[in-house]
Amino acid sequence: SSMRQKSGLSGFPKRGESEFDTFGVGHSSTSISAAMGMALAARQQGINRKVAAVIGDGAITGGMAFEALAHAGHERPNMLLILNDNQMSIGHNTGGLASYFARIWATQTYLTLRETSKKLLEHVKPAWDLAKRTEEHMKGMVAPGTLFEELGWHYIGPLDGHDLPSLVEVLKRVSALSGPQILHIRTIKGKGFTPAEEDPIGYHALGKIEPSKTTKTASPSAPKPPKYQDVFGQWLCDTAEVDPLVAGITPAMCEGSGMVNFAAAYPDRYYDVAIAEQHAVTLAAGMACDGLKPVVAIYSTFLQRGYDQLIHDVALQNLDVTFAIDRAGLVGQDGATHHGAFDLSYLRCIPNLIVAAPSNENDCRQMLVSAYNHSGPSAVRYPRGEGTGVRMEPELLGLEIGKGCVIREGRDVAILSFGALLSEAQKAAELLDATVADMRWVKPLDADLIRDLTQSHSLFITLEENVVAGGAGSAVAEYLSEHGIDIEIRHVGIGDRFIDHASQTETRADAGVTCDAIVAQARASRSQIGIAKAAVAS
Repeated sequence: SSMRQKSGLSGFPKRGESEFDTFGVGHSSTSISAAMGMALAARQQGINRKVAAVIGDGAITGGMAFEALAHAGHERPNMLLILNDNQMSIGHNTGGLASYFARIWATQTYLTLRETSKKLLEHVKPAWDLAKRTEEHMKGMVAPGTLFEELGWHYIGPLDGHDLPSLVEVLKRVSALSGPQILHIRTIKGKGFTPAEEDPIGYHALGKIEPSKTTKTASPSAPKPPKYQDVFGQWLCDTAEVDPLVAGITPAMCEGSGMVNFAAAYPDRYYDVAIAEQHAVTLAAGMACDGLKPVVAIYSTFLQRGYDQLIHDVALQNLDVTFAIDRAGLVGQDGATHHGAFDLSYLRCIPNLIVAAPSNENDCRQMLVSAYNHSGPSAVRYPRGEGTGVRMEPELLGLEIGKGCVIREGRDVAILSFGALLSEAQKAAELLDATVADMRWVKPLDADLIRDLTQSHSLFITLEENVVAGGAGSAVAEYLSEHGIDIEIRHVGIGDRFIDHASQTETRADAGVTCDAIVAQARASRSQIGIAKAAVAS
């Protein structure tokens, strides 16, 4: 299978791959809005077509989904929403009776009778009220569809999603109906593939499956460095031991964000808000207003959804909220919808907010300490995957805010590295005999370190796993310009394009954020500093 592999199929629907991928997705809760847009486009152009959307019982908890449900109930487009309920989070129902009523409700006869009765009885208010209450009571006994009906949708279900003959029959009947309908089906996640049925979280994302490797076996190997998400999770637990005011918030990413142990140890301080990033951020703001110290664990790509709340509700009020931003930079096989390529740019422009970019797992732990203890909003961004293998300090020591460090002394060229690509800077420095500075903080910048480096170097090369536009390199260039410091500066970061899916190593090479890119920038500089040594080495 080429799924999620370089030059292979995306793990998500992608319009450029197939005519059947009608809308590109990767983030949750968008399908109802997109399908409604298509249905209204068909209506406006006089095209008789029913548009179908599929949404899961997890995704429908997102606020955007409810916005679309409410709007569609008002506009009444010709569309079908299939609610795939595989977590039983919406409520239990009587199976046989519910399926029987579902088949009745999916007929034009029922809808016609319903509308005719409404017209006849609505002039006799007591009779109409009684009929309406009777219908709602019958539906309420067998289906959790009352909310959808109140929003203006015709609810059908729930059905067994694995009973294909019944499902096909209902779909045929629904296709003849007009207006917005919801078909609620019950399914088992991973049905038919035993490893996925037994581990639905581990097999949540589609990927390359090799039958010979579906059974997990333990094999002896050298201990691996901890994953950054687990470094965060351990820090959160350690902090909770000494501070009763800490609260952990996640928008439905408990496992991915490393919060399982915290949730088990401190259930009264753990808040999974479901797929509701906007709510997560403002919830944290409210907590901070009344004395708690909330920590929002969120993927970089998903924080984009709570950006207004970050500015308006947190930063504007200068509240003590810590953002632990996971999956910063290029995440690999999940591709363009999931890369954390923009956070340095969209964070550093926000007043009151400090922004950290650790280069290893111990710095990540200690910078989380500094951010948490800071008075005001803070963000620590760290990558997907394992750390570098450095020694972890068990103490909660912290690192000085706004201070970086020189880790290699060289000449002529200074590589200013922000975040997890420090090893690439070190490789390039060996070829160029360059100085390497681990800058650590994007905001505030270490102005003293920058000024010191300008005294003995003629070329700055900034390195970041973020778009160049508005990122850490831009912050350095702005500082130099503002203070009238004349030194050549070149940037290594992600260009003005989206990066496709591949392995994390391959996406970094594709984006040009590697040792080779740093050396190329040195060669392209005005004085071609380091070109001789680099050319010999290559």
